[in-house]
Amino acid sequence: QVQLVESGGGLVQPGGSLRLSCVTTGLINGFYDMAWYRQAPGRERALVARAARDHTTSYADSVKGRFTISRDDSKNSVYLQMNNLKPEDTAVYYCNANRPAPYDYWGQGTQVTVSS
Repeated sequence: QVQLVESGGGLVQPGGSLRLSCVTTGLINGFYDMAWYRQAPGRERALVARAARDHTTSYADSVKGRFTISRDDSKNSVYLQMNNLKPEDTAVYYCNANRPAPYDYWGQGTQVTVSS
């Protein structure tokens, strides 16, 4: 059974940092594109960052220069380092593992709240 388990969310002040982690079981990360999405209240889930199987990375414009995605396939893990956090980064953050259909898996999400 495939599971993705996120951790590292919490409450942080504006300008602060958090590091999210996602550990997968039941799949081999190296075969998947790994990504982080987020969903704020009343808004659709949106892509934040992606680390492809070839380890190339891409980011939403809103987080470029502040967030860094990385993956360690030997640990079946993917990370999201978030710096200079802003209130608008407040959302539930989800880990995603994806390869051509029908392989698309999601974690349960971790809450990130940026507030003073």
